[in-house]
Amino acid sequence: MTKIVSVSVQRELRQLGVHVNQMRKVLGMTADLLARRAGVTRTTLRSIERGDGTARLDNVVSVLSVLGCARGVVDATDPMRTELGRLRLEQGLPKRVRIPKDAL
Repeated sequence: MTKIVSVSVQRELRQLGVHVNQMRKVLGMTADLLARRAGVTRTTLRSIERGDGTARLDNVVSVLSVLGCARGVVDATDPMRTELGRLRLEQGLPKRVRIPKDAL
């Protein structure tokens, strides 16, 4: 089964790949060295740098960690960094989010 990926997600994956590639070069690392330090294959690193969207999340985070970028990605998803997130967290999060039946 082929997964359909939106154009915006494809764009973000490509941009992330470009950033990983550029950061690797800024740090003076070969692709082989980065792959070894991250514990991934060279093929997996190539997939990340191309923005294929096929690499497992743990492999992406391993590569970002070696590049010193993982913490920034994790922090960027922190809901406390947004006004809406802080407001909703103060109100208390539900255990489950359910869509009302009439909304379907």
